[in-house]
This record gives sequence, C-alpha cells and structure tokens, in this order.
Amino acid sequence: MSSTEPSITPKIRSFIRRQGRITLAQEQALEKFSEKYCLDPKVDYDFIEVFGRDAPLLVEIGFGNGDSLAHLATANPEKNFIGIEVHRPGVGHLLLKLEQNAINNVRIYCHDAIEVFEQRIPDNGLDAVHLFFPDPWPKKKHHKRRIVRPSFVELLIKKLNSHGYFHAATDWEHYAEAMLEQLSASRGLTNVSKTGAFCERPDYRPLTKFEQRGMRLGHAVWDLIFRKAE
Repeated sequence: MSSTEPSITPKIRSFIRRQGRITLAQEQALEKFSEKYCLDPKVDYDFIEVFGRDAPLLVEIGFGNGDSLAHLATANPEKNFIGIEVHRPGVGHLLLKLEQNAINNVRIYCHDAIEVFEQRIPDNGLDAVHLFFPDPWPKKKHHKRRIVRPSFVELLIKKLNSHGYFHAATDWEHYAEAMLEQLSASRGLTNVSKTGAFCERPDYRPLTKFEQRGMRLGHAVWDLIFRKAE
C-alpha cells in the first residue's frame, strides 16, 4: 500500500462463520426451500409485496435453530417475521419447520444482521427487534464484538417505528448489565421495566431447550425490553 492510499479499518463482526455439522435433511431443505423463504441480501425488497400484505413486521437476530421464531410466527399469524442467521444448519432447520408446518409469515436472511439492517430494512419500518441469547463474547478482549454497542443502538432507533420495541435476553449477567447500561444511556429508548432494570420474561418469548436446561442447573436469565422514546 502506498502512502497516498487510505487505510482500511477491518469491520468488527459480532459472529464467526462456523460451518458446524449440517444434517442431510437440513441440506436438502436449503436446496428445496431457500427460494421460497429466503431473501437475497443484495436485493432491495418491498416487504408488503414479499408477504403479500401490510402487517406489523418483527425481526429476530440470530435465531439459532429457529424454534422460537417458528413458535412466535405460529402464535401470531397476523404479524410478519424476518429471521436473520448466518449459520446454515440453523437456517436449514427453520426451513424444515416452516415447510412442514405451513408457516407462511416468515422470511429469512442468511447474512450479517448489521448489513441487513443498514442496507435492507427501511427506516421506521419495524414493530419489534428480538435478540435472544446472542453470543456473549465473554473474554474482555472480545467485548468489542458484542452486537449491542452504541452504533447498534443508534441503528435500532432508526429502524424501529414510533411504537416499536427492542427485546434482548441473555444468560450472561455481565453482558446483561452491559446491555442495560448502553440501552439506558440512549435518549431514543425507554426502559419498560418499572424498576428501570430488567423485566420478567414475557409470555410471548418461549423457553428454549437451552434455557430450560440452564434453569434446571440454577442459571439465571435476564430480559431487557426498551421502547422507542416518543
């Protein structure tokens, strides 16, 4: 690089693309059903056209195997859902559930959530953003990779509509406290907790198998819900 060329700062991502083990059924689901349910991150969609209706739009970031997202979509057929996940086995698992259970109000991005928000989600377009059990990046040197950071909070405020909310849940107390601090510092969000801290798990958030196992071991879970400030 010559001295006249600008330096390029590497983009800090909140995930690592781990291939992981993918089953034959998941691989086949990706081949058969991606065109039906998955969205191209390079295309600028009109979501009313995508879903064939104008309805409240909710996004789940990092949906894992998709069980919670499928549950929410089934329980709320009047709403539209977008799931974002970078790991193909999880996407394949969710595709199977959507097809087997005829769940038609979910679409998927297999891509970086920050890029999807920045480039494909319209401003003031979301009724809710869910972030359930994100990678806590527990080592101090990796905290910069955590998705909930000031730049993400500003992006949330920009994308939520006037009555929209952000709901995060984690079983890492330090990360919960860090998220609470960063979200509370924003004038664009208001904590719905009466104590100004954490919330009880709302009924709409299903317990995951991972969470149930942790509860049996005595692990706590922290929920945070913030609404866009008026």
